[in-house]
Amino acid sequence: MSTLNSLKLVATKKPSHTPSIVLRRNKLSNKLWEQIQLANGQINGTPFTATKLRSFKDKESGLTKRIEMPKRIKPWWFNSEAGKMCLAVKYGSWTIELAKGKPSVEVANTRELVQALEVIKGAVEAGELDSQIETASASLRSGFKR
Repeated sequence: MSTLNSLKLVATKKPSHTPSIVLRRNKLSNKLWEQIQLANGQINGTPFTATKLRSFKDKESGLTKRIEMPKRIKPWWFNSEAGKMCLAVKYGSWTIELAKGKPSVEVANTRELVQALEVIKGAVEAGELDSQIETASASLRSGFKR
């Protein structure tokens, strides 16, 4: 028992479920990580390829197999009409407004793009964009109702 005395023991249990806003935050944070890797690959000249698992049924044996396939990642940045590089954060097919009436961030080059993505990722993980994420999620869900 003396070895356990060196640990800080608490009477807390693991929560039974994760709140939906935390799941949405994690989803957006993962997408931002992919965009950071894509931008870093563009800076270094090395392509970034994320993979996803795809299930298909083998016609010969009838068994379901899972293989890794490359995942298509579309960049969230674009060149504006003024010739500046801009970044728009997406949640599904919806663009998130970072401030009222301002859905994109203007950056000078790809290095600033990576810095902007990291700042936005930090804001998402801190919960600063929860209301915008909730709005985009509700808009996406409403498109699936009949």
